[in-house]
Amino acid sequence: MDNNKQLSVFSFIKDLPNICSLLGLLSAVIGIYFAIQGNFEAAIIGVLWAVLFDWFDGIIARILKGRTKIQGDFGAQLDSMIDIVSFGILPAIILLSYGEYSIWFLPGAFVIIAASAIRLTYFNVYGLIDTKTYKGFPLDNNVLILALVFVFENFFEPSIFAILIYALLMLFSVLNLSSIPTPKFGGKWVYALVAYVIILTGVFGWLLWV
Repeated sequence: MDNNKQLSVFSFIKDLPNICSLLGLLSAVIGIYFAIQGNFEAAIIGVLWAVLFDWFDGIIARILKGRTKIQGDFGAQLDSMIDIVSFGILPAIILLSYGEYSIWFLPGAFVIIAASAIRLTYFNVYGLIDTKTYKGFPLDNNVLILALVFVFENFFEPSIFAILIYALLMLFSVLNLSSIPTPKFGGKWVYALVAYVIILTGVFGWLLWV
């Protein structure tokens, strides 16, 4: 393939890692839909699968042979754009919806999205500290912890839980922009992630039916 030739947009869609990325975007859009409706169990299932597809697009990209630098660069940019939706916009909408769209929750939604955009831009410029370390807290970790917190939602009054997730998401935003070294989970950790997503999907699926 001639790397100097400008390819059509649609030529990248058939690239398997990009298909996986788009499945993650679909999961995030489904999560946004249910978050707007106030169906938080379904919204959390959406965000969990968005994380899973986000991990697997990179795994698939590393396994595939013969991909060009252009394909790799396009995939990286697409992944970053989708991360804004999955780990910025979706959590912000969950917060707004849980706060019944009170104006007091609007600053928090802005902080979540702004921190996500800044962090992803910084990462696109500088990358990892080394092959196994992020600078700051990764965005996907935010929603993995948020999902676990939602398991205990029924133990709190709605107003108290709204304040809890507000404070938690603000803490995550600070950690996202911090310089704290954070391990990059990979390798066999993917099996733990798959188990985590499947188990919590089952938990929230059950909560939807009871």
